[in-house]
Amino acid sequence: MEWFAAVFSALSELVGLGLALWGGYYLVTALMSWRKPEDYGWHPARTRFAVLIAARNEELVIGPLINSLLTQNYPAELYDIWVIPNNCTDNTARAAAGFGAKVLECTVPVRSKGEVLRFAYRRIRGRGYDAYCVFDADNLAHPDFLAEMNNAYQSGVRVAQGYRDSKNPYDTPVSGSCSIYYWMMDRFHNGGKAGLGLSAMVNGTGFMVSAETLEALGGWNTQTVSEDLELTAQCVLAGERVYWVPKAITYDEQPLTYAQSVVQRRRWSSGTLQVAETYLGQAAGERRTRRRRLALADLEATLLVPAYQAAAVAGLAISLLSACLDCRTLGQVPAVLVGTLAANLAFTALWSTLAAALVLTAEGKWDQRILGGLLFYWLFLLSWLPITLGSFVKKTTEWEEIRHTRNIAAPALGKERAFAP
Repeated sequence: MEWFAAVFSALSELVGLGLALWGGYYLVTALMSWRKPEDYGWHPARTRFAVLIAARNEELVIGPLINSLLTQNYPAELYDIWVIPNNCTDNTARAAAGFGAKVLECTVPVRSKGEVLRFAYRRIRGRGYDAYCVFDADNLAHPDFLAEMNNAYQSGVRVAQGYRDSKNPYDTPVSGSCSIYYWMMDRFHNGGKAGLGLSAMVNGTGFMVSAETLEALGGWNTQTVSEDLELTAQCVLAGERVYWVPKAITYDEQPLTYAQSVVQRRRWSSGTLQVAETYLGQAAGERRTRRRRLALADLEATLLVPAYQAAAVAGLAISLLSACLDCRTLGQVPAVLVGTLAANLAFTALWSTLAAALVLTAEGKWDQRILGGLLFYWLFLLSWLPITLGSFVKKTTEWEEIRHTRNIAAPALGKERAFAP
């Protein structure tokens, strides 16, 4: 029995070391987010944009988004707003046309957002657009969004992700936690990757991709339910860096309930696994033969996030079993199990809450109304583990609708975020 306990103890330490190395890399990434963001300068408005909005039953929220786009601090003749209704049972198309957008009814079967974007791209390519900007129908765009993307494009940027802010962080603890998660992605992931000179991650909405990049990629060819991560992988593999443009701000509606957040996160976890299955081997092969090894290794690290989560669960199980094997009597086992589990949960709660408080401070987001989201955040992250493990067993392969209802106008969003590094 002693050798059995020694084996499990060594295995526990090995898994812990692997998790620590992984966490250390992301700690370095997070620290690099304090470097001053890249300055794209000011450039005259010259970029011609096509703004694409995939919409499914978004009649209640499409109007404020279109209004925020029609009132951009950018010449109206240099951009068109295209709403692409798909699988709608409401009056999304009529509402979009009434607010002044061009409507392109999707006439092909749709299982994912990427299919909607592919349909739209094929219909409007060749109309002289320099770049495409993608929004979700529940978003609001900052008045300077297109101007900031123009600055980036005129500086030579061909793929860019903007700052994904929240329009309803105070509605519920769930919307608060989701908002904190996106602020972390903005600051620690995309900001950190920019600080290291690596690719940011296309994050679903509020991003730009040039027409020439799409042409080089053979069109909009994403096949998974995580079209954003898949586009990121395609760009990195093609040698195209995704730039971080934090002054191009999008306000996104967050889920109000835990059930809605599960639907959303199950799609993300399933999509990450799909993208990993498709591109992980290619990235590893390219890394062995090409110079951009750090960029490709970074992509691999992102695609392996579900594996990291599974390893964390396995590591906890091994730690519990190892602790039990050290017990002298069976009567000690329950107390050891409860004590070890409680210590791990306390550690997770402490560091998750401290990290959330740090990002609230760094991004200037402190408000007493976010307290529920802050206190719930550790549990929000912990609840991701069964979602990911379930995705290993059964993946979500269709874009499930999350009904959006928060019809918020731009002036109600409050003070602007600070852009200090």
